[in-house]
Amino acid sequence: MNEIKKEDIKQEVFDLYDDYAHNRIDRRRFVQQLSTYAVGGLTVASLMSFLMPDYKGAIQIKSDDPRIKSEYITYPSPKGGGTIKALLSMPVDAKKKLGGIVVVHENRGLNPHIEDVARRAALAGFISLAPDALTPLGGYPGNDDQGRELQSKRDRNEMLEDFIAGFEYLKNHKDCNGKVGVVGFCFGGWIANMMAVRITDLAAAVPFYGGQPATEDVPKIKAPLLLHYAALDTRVNEGWPAYEAALKQNKKEYKAYMYENVNHGFHNDTTPRYDKAAAELAWKRTIDFFNEHLK
Repeated sequence: MNEIKKEDIKQEVFDLYDDYAHNRIDRRRFVQQLSTYAVGGLTVASLMSFLMPDYKGAIQIKSDDPRIKSEYITYPSPKGGGTIKALLSMPVDAKKKLGGIVVVHENRGLNPHIEDVARRAALAGFISLAPDALTPLGGYPGNDDQGRELQSKRDRNEMLEDFIAGFEYLKNHKDCNGKVGVVGFCFGGWIANMMAVRITDLAAAVPFYGGQPATEDVPKIKAPLLLHYAALDTRVNEGWPAYEAALKQNKKEYKAYMYENVNHGFHNDTTPRYDKAAAELAWKRTIDFFNEHLK
């Protein structure tokens, strides 16, 4: 069978995957509805294979990259007296204390892609911390389907507290200069927005296609914001006009970019929603923003 090309897939298929990836439909219904688009040389199996993440083939910075040092650490969780596991990464040749970045995963735990993003942040000259909010349930289980199922069992506000605790851990780390920002994706984008609401000394926040805080919480934001949105992501974008109006009304410092003709998840290079040009531009803007506010 010929290889499936992204341009041959209808937008409705990506929208369907988005519903599945965000637990709005279960796997059985996803497969059932996907069969509608299995025409010509396409089979349901080939479409499923095309849409699912490829973690082995898409890692940019390997875990043993000699330019960085990475290790798993634990820090106290404010809920239940347990601990949260996280990947801590930094460049090996650091000559001084570094700005810190909390890297917040999507709605499926600390998978290989988010670990890769955390290592990219370290390679850019920061000390990064990527917590796994699934730690109290045993951690990321090795695949995204089970990861989403586990994460749906946790209260998102309790997870927010765990990421705030991660901020405190990183801020007080011996190799951190005390200036800490956050970058998050999807669910992590909502966490990034909410950390900006909750943490008065957060140095910078970069939500990628993240849900917005309540407008009445916007006055509490002190951190400068860099917001990335995907033009085809109608679900998340519905909340942007009200959020932007509140940011303007309260004279908050923010930059927002709407990336045309790309889907939710465009930065994730393990799935076909990935858009190389938009992802690379958004990441450059992100690192430039952190260089401005965390050094």
